[in-house]
Amino acid sequence: MRWDSLFDDLESQLERERTAEELDLEAEEERLRLGRLAVRDRLLALAAAPGERPLRIALAGGMRLVVHPHTIGRDWLSAALPDGRQCIVPLASIASISLSQVEVATSLHGAGVPGDTVSGRLGLPFVLRDLCRRRRQVEVTTADGVLIGTIDRVARDHVDLAVHEAGTPRRESAVRDVLMLPIDRIVIVRA
Repeated sequence: MRWDSLFDDLESQLERERTAEELDLEAEEERLRLGRLAVRDRLLALAAAPGERPLRIALAGGMRLVVHPHTIGRDWLSAALPDGRQCIVPLASIASISLSQVEVATSLHGAGVPGDTVSGRLGLPFVLRDLCRRRRQVEVTTADGVLIGTIDRVARDHVDLAVHEAGTPRRESAVRDVLMLPIDRIVIVRA
């Protein structure tokens, strides 16, 4: 009888140790998974969540935006602004994203959303080239201020922006200056 009690006690101790070891292993796997998450992964999870919730973003330089994301590329996101205009935000210019507790959980646990789409592989220069081809007037915000004009060309790491008055088409006579802007200095592009 006493032996049965001893074996039952040993068996329960072994089971507790096994359970604790499994919990430690699960916790370590979760820490590793979280360590691999990038801002882009969490944005993809938020964009894929049911119900369209706007993102509250603070950009480099202190600008704050409320946007409805459309597309998330390799290093950028495209979104609608409250005034109906579209914008392109380089992920590198995001200083912070304000999240509710639900959004935190969604972005962390829904982060297995596949992001290997065509747009997910496109870099910011590709998107800027599209604006260049369309000859769209853009408002480019850099750390130094706001510039209005038309993108004339896009190279690997910079753009040439023909600066002209807002609302006027790009004509040689209307161009005040052509600026070479490093892409990594762009905070937001509004079209």
